[in-house]
Amino acid sequence: MIEEYFGAAPPDFEFRDEVYPGHQAPLIRLAGENGNPKPRKECIPAVFGLIPYWSKDGKNYRHTYNARSETVFEKPSFRNAWRKRQFCIVAMVAFYEPNYATGKPIRWRIERHDKKPFGIAAIYDVWKNPEGERITSFSMLTVKADGHAVKGQFHPPGDEKRSIVVVERDSIDEWLGATTDEAVTYFSPIPEDLFTSNAAPKVKPGSIISAG
Repeated sequence: MIEEYFGAAPPDFEFRDEVYPGHQAPLIRLAGENGNPKPRKECIPAVFGLIPYWSKDGKNYRHTYNARSETVFEKPSFRNAWRKRQFCIVAMVAFYEPNYATGKPIRWRIERHDKKPFGIAAIYDVWKNPEGERITSFSMLTVKADGHAVKGQFHPPGDEKRSIVVVERDSIDEWLGATTDEAVTYFSPIPEDLFTSNAAPKVKPGSIISAG
């Protein structure tokens, strides 16, 4: 999937079918770091939930798996990655959200009508743990989605509706090399006509992404 749809060598590491915050997932970026990318794309292991470079214990991922597009440029956890244009793609085939139509949260699966993989806009940072190991982590960018035909179904009634950002296959290279001004032009909810959602209850609900 990674090589065929995203143009990067397939991952040489293991990851789970369903990825929760704190888990390792495949991340696609331009080779090179810290604003000095090379044209080649690479797929690397990264923690779901951005750990900023200044973290003391690396546990920030519990609260940083999503980054609001409206404030990503100023929030302490995200602004370093944003300013350095550390843009990346999270490859997946589906993601899950809680639907409260019955009054209780029921796990629903959101995927493309054609079942094809898709890429999600994200930012990454690199943290060095006390042992000196460099750990890459990421946060998915989100936008407002009130009234959205698909995303408007999820999360408790009265809560603001949010959507992750899909980067179309033919725009991935441009996103990865975008300036911050160019990056904001991608901030739209998932296309309503391309995605569908269905109940997919599970004993342990609440998965955020499925990397496929």
